[in-house]
Amino acid sequence: MRQLTGVISDRGSKYAVSGGLARDRAGVDAFLKDLKKDKKFAKATHNTWAMVMADGTPLKGDDGESGAGMVIVRMLERAGLTDHVIVVTRWYGGKHLGGDRFRHVQDCVTAYLDDLKA
Repeated sequence: MRQLTGVISDRGSKYAVSGGLARDRAGVDAFLKDLKKDKKFAKATHNTWAMVMADGTPLKGDDGESGAGMVIVRMLERAGLTDHVIVVTRWYGGKHLGGDRFRHVQDCVTAYLDDLKA
């Protein structure tokens, strides 16, 4: 598991991004279970995730952050990254972020992809 914490902080909300290999939904579920062994992640407001399987089938979960999973799917498709799940975690800080939340999801995924290349 690769993890970047403290990627973004905005109006009290904090973001982290995690990822690792997953070949199917069972792999995603196992990854999420492992991630949530850390109480901090288990108590997060949102653990939004997505992956693209080797055959091109996208899988996603918004976890209450409507539309965020599709943002991750599109970025994975552009990057050509398959069989890899990315989870963007948000701890809600008390203020609504509006459309900025999608930019923050994008920034987290970009940071993860950049770290993956490094």
